[in-house]
Amino acid sequence: MRRSLVCLFLSLSLFAVPILSGCSGQGTGGASESSECKYDEFITVDVFDALANSQGIQSGWFAKIVKDKFNMELNIIAPNVSGGGDILYQTRLTAGNLGDLVISGTGSGRFADMVDAGMLLDMTDLLKDKDVLKNYEQAITKINESAGREGIYGIPSEISNQSPDTPMDGLEPLVSPYVRWDAYTAAGSPEIDSLEDFIPVMKAMQEAVPLSDSGKKTWAISLFKDWDGNMMVGAKNYAALFGYNEIGFLLSKADGSDDQDIMEDGSIYIRALHFLFSANQEGLLDPESTNQNYETLSDKYRDGQILTSLWSYQGAALYNTMENREQGKGFMPVYIEGTSPYTQGCYSEGNGTIIAIGSKAKDPQRLADFIDWLYSPEGMEIAGQGSGAAGPEGLTWEMQDGKAVYTEFGSKALPSNDVEVPAEWGGGSWKDGISGLNFKPLCLSDVDPNNNEPYMTTMWSSVLEQNDTKLDREWQEYAGGAETTIEFLESKNAISVAAGTSYIPDEESVDIVTLRNQCNQENYDSCWRDGEYRRNPRRSGRNSDCNWCT
Repeated sequence: MRRSLVCLFLSLSLFAVPILSGCSGQGTGGASESSECKYDEFITVDVFDALANSQGIQSGWFAKIVKDKFNMELNIIAPNVSGGGDILYQTRLTAGNLGDLVISGTGSGRFADMVDAGMLLDMTDLLKDKDVLKNYEQAITKINESAGREGIYGIPSEISNQSPDTPMDGLEPLVSPYVRWDAYTAAGSPEIDSLEDFIPVMKAMQEAVPLSDSGKKTWAISLFKDWDGNMMVGAKNYAALFGYNEIGFLLSKADGSDDQDIMEDGSIYIRALHFLFSANQEGLLDPESTNQNYETLSDKYRDGQILTSLWSYQGAALYNTMENREQGKGFMPVYIEGTSPYTQGCYSEGNGTIIAIGSKAKDPQRLADFIDWLYSPEGMEIAGQGSGAAGPEGLTWEMQDGKAVYTEFGSKALPSNDVEVPAEWGGGSWKDGISGLNFKPLCLSDVDPNNNEPYMTTMWSSVLEQNDTKLDREWQEYAGGAETTIEFLESKNAISVAAGTSYIPDEESVDIVTLRNQCNQENYDSCWRDGEYRRNPRRSGRNSDCNWCT
């Protein structure tokens, strides 16, 4: 019996070897890649990712591609989701191991802190023959000057070969007042003379479309806390409609003409908070805003439960399927008198976010190969899909008559729809398999040499030719013939482009960092809390006249 058990164990072990060690032998599209695989040991890579909106082991089609190419899986550690924020970063820093891969901002001395603490590996030797260094050496050299030590400790994101004055967002600015067009037209397509005048318009929209596609109650506005930092992001985005963006506790105009202390009487931030307070009083604000995360809110957009959006990659990207657009349903921008939405210019030297290898990483050379792949055209198409890139060639897109076009599957799945993926590509839902890194190595509006179109598929000539649905025609008539949001805003001289720059704020003292963190917490906590008190004063025992951030 003992000999039989040993034989059985050895037989099972032989079958298990291809799974437990070595690459799977099946690459993207099911083509065999076993001869190209050079990684014998399967590893789990811990990724400390300050940009991620989900955490845990990456699954689905992107996980299969990573497994096939690098024989590894990604375990994403996301401060945005864990609730730890800066505390999680400090905890892991103190423990002496941020992660095998690190995706993080570099401002206020954080890059130098990570290097000084020995958390990041010098990648100089690992990258010396890599395309990422050959192609982007100037940007890599520039950002590593702020590390305070000779070497390559990080590679910047969103590197572009375009002018700093060119909007990096392609066809859509960073923010714009998008509305469910069917709800807006049902409300009579009213003009919006001010931000405050948007409230009765939203109320009319909510009355016109009271239920989502699945029969749930609709809300005009829905928020989440995941990205709150120096201020409440939900309020800051309404300030961005007027051309402002965040720099510490200031809101700075894109052209440099004005800087506002956010807590100053009459600031655009206070105005935005009052706007949200008034919207809440009118029953327009989703009551789950205080406890939901980005992913939960995304599912509400997919269902048509939320009627406005300030980000194109939220409302329009999640709801504007071809089926909805042909019915005249989807998110399109309106114009609010007096606004000039903020958009960022291209970063020729990358922005202030880096990807790096942790000093205690397993198999650093493999991780350097992975980073090199992320910055390749194929890596941008696949890993950047969650931000608007095309995904895997052969699955979501293909070349026809010299043009990049969606496949039948791609037209249903892109950008992040709940569509079943073929088994040979990993199976599961398309949206669940999108890369959780939320990292953009290169500028999405730069040209992909694989197909001579921008990485962002909404800018493809073949896709623009399809913008002839009922929704598109109705909006283009409203927009005076403009075909894109940026073209529409430019026609009104109502867009604020901030020149792309690789500037990184200087390191701050420990005392200032501690004080800033305390102010951060008090700022956005009080804004959320007082808004919640105002909605239901019995919960707090405080005066029902409490206001946002006062």
